[in-house]
Amino acid sequence: MEIEYDDILDRVDSHPFWLSYLSDAMRPGSRIGIHLAIFAEPFLSKVFSGEKTVESRFSRNRCAPYGEIGDGDIILLKEVAGPICGLVLARRSWCYDLASEPIERIRLRFGAAIAAADDFWATREDALYATLIELDAPTAIDPVSCDKRDRRGWVALRSRQMTFAFV
Repeated sequence: MEIEYDDILDRVDSHPFWLSYLSDAMRPGSRIGIHLAIFAEPFLSKVFSGEKTVESRFSRNRCAPYGEIGDGDIILLKEVAGPICGLVLARRSWCYDLASEPIERIRLRFGAAIAAADDFWATREDALYATLIELDAPTAIDPVSCDKRDRRGWVALRSRQMTFAFV
């Protein structure tokens, strides 16, 4: 999978915050993680409108973004079977082992901010891990193609622990 950094920068040139933040993130040695998250509707639109302020990812395995996302990381937003169409800042993040943190407590604390449908929680009952991410500064951009072909819903392009360049 290849994403052209210059294409993303070109799309944010009228957004001073993102232009500066992305430029800082791409400097050698930056500790800002960069992630690609796949979103289906209506959740993608809810992120852009500000109705959805917390993203949640539940899984049976310890997989991204669990343990890989950090406060201040950048999340590129990609439509299911579509292009990258936005980005958002991970203001804060929490990782939960659901063997010790009841999912009901997570629902009570974050449910409204997740903006999920009624059946959402029932379909997460068998999850063992949860990652919650407070979203900030959601920004829609002109589409950037991305040839991602696998079924992962989240890809850590550069985790906080890595220092190599993102292409």
